[in-house]
Amino acid sequence: MTIAQFVILGTALFSIGLYGVITRRNAVLVLASVEVMLAAVNINLVAFDVYLADQLYAGQIFTLFIIAVAAAEVGIGLAIILMIFRNRHDADVDELDLMRY
Repeated sequence: MTIAQFVILGTALFSIGLYGVITRRNAVLVLASVEVMLAAVNINLVAFDVYLADQLYAGQIFTLFIIAVAAAEVGIGLAIILMIFRNRHDADVDELDLMRY
């Protein structure tokens, strides 16, 4: 497979994730869309790391770092969403002005 195929796949996944972040109203689905965007970035990092034959494997190391940050983001994000859902009985992103006041 060529590098162009991986870049196209990453672009498609990132676009789908961006569309999900922009159009979704449910906070859990917004977090899932962010995860799809992070997966697209990981695909591109690994593809370019292999294509450039990096001796330090920097793309793969950054990918592992992104996976760790994404896991922490999901844990914290879901905890916040659960607390908001318990208080308001709704996880609609448009209605989340709870922390504004």
